[in-house]
Amino acid sequence: MTTEKITGTKVIDAEGAYITPGGIDAHVHLDQDDFPNGDTFETGTRSAIAGGTTSIIAFALQPKGQHDLEKAVDNYFERTECGAYCDYGFHLILSDPTPEVLKQLPRMVERGLTSLKVFTTYPMYKINDSELLDVLLETRKLKITMMIHAENYDVIKYLNEKLEQKKLTDPYYHAVSRPEEAEDEASYRVITLSKFVDTPILIVHMSCEASINHVENAQKKLLPVYAETCPQYLFLTSDYLKAGCEHHVHPEDPFEGAKYICSPPLRADTTELDGVWRKIQNGTVTIFSSDHAPSIYEHPNGKKRGLINGLPHYQHIPNGLSGVETRVPLLFCYGVETGRITPQRFVELCSTNPAKIYGLSETKGSIGVGMDADITIWYPKGKMLPFELTNEMLHHQIDHTAFAGMTFTNWPKYTVVRGELVWDRDNGGIVGKLGFGKFLKRGASALAGPRKELNPILA
Repeated sequence: MTTEKITGTKVIDAEGAYITPGGIDAHVHLDQDDFPNGDTFETGTRSAIAGGTTSIIAFALQPKGQHDLEKAVDNYFERTECGAYCDYGFHLILSDPTPEVLKQLPRMVERGLTSLKVFTTYPMYKINDSELLDVLLETRKLKITMMIHAENYDVIKYLNEKLEQKKLTDPYYHAVSRPEEAEDEASYRVITLSKFVDTPILIVHMSCEASINHVENAQKKLLPVYAETCPQYLFLTSDYLKAGCEHHVHPEDPFEGAKYICSPPLRADTTELDGVWRKIQNGTVTIFSSDHAPSIYEHPNGKKRGLINGLPHYQHIPNGLSGVETRVPLLFCYGVETGRITPQRFVELCSTNPAKIYGLSETKGSIGVGMDADITIWYPKGKMLPFELTNEMLHHQIDHTAFAGMTFTNWPKYTVVRGELVWDRDNGGIVGKLGFGKFLKRGASALAGPRKELNPILA
């Protein structure tokens, strides 16, 4: 047996540090019409590679009343013409699933959009239970990954009206208007509907233990129900929405809590954060995404849109936090390096499981022969000087981050996309080229398929 020295165009000494598959952030909002002051594909993917993410999946939105899916999707493909620093794909958001629209889904699969998202809340997006059953049936037939934003619309509407009557409209009341019960009920309901049609589902950005318990109970019955959570539900509480919070960068600004508005909202108690951590540790949570959906704070159409004649109105504040750059380092530092999760669990959540559930597992999510060489290389433990994060350190185009002030004990030292070095933290930072990222035409999910024959009544 002979051995040959492996050679390449560039040699990187990992110095004994962890080498992990590149991160896949499967929940990223870029250049959407409802986020007019958010990130573009240029700035969002630049931020991604700086945080160890090598692939992102963004959203192409079908507006209500727009029944031509080709036109809606083409509109979003045009937004990628600026180029991207990492590989990218699209989910389809369905807001108006008429029979005419559902007939077009096979064409979306042909184009590589093998996942779609629906909402049970927001007037401009929500679909009712009957429409959801129709969508579940079609996604079952096509083996499309079905993502659901699960919150009870009527509970939220009811509370919004009560809070408005009492003139309780500061940013903090956004969290009050979307209680855990709204997510709890909707999560149980969509699981029940998916069981009826026998369609796998992924409930996205789950924020509390009570709702994730429904997923765990379904999994114990061997139902194909999956859960996604995000960094904000591990590290932040609704106190951040209050005026004068000690964690604010400018606590003298009474409106700064608007920066922390997202849906589902930040929860009130650290025990809820611990509950979500437990569901990560025990394997119930399938993937860890950012739900990157930020808006610029200091802009009349950004977060400041919620200031009307100088008065705060939380219902007019754009939802969403930044996170595509901080997602992977947060879980590595506070999960792996603290011993809260294993390195293997970290890789499952950030890379391998997203690849499996979104039809990328033949090329992404693992390090192996025949796979894309998407790699994140860390610093050896203790070799990087810990630092407190400031927004100025990040590479998005947003003027704030919800994770400012948090201490990081590690950060990706190198990011490699398809064998090309694109991030070198100690030697120039961004070294990749805009336009190197390519569109990911995805196949069927490795996890999304029916378990049994279709009920003939539904055929």
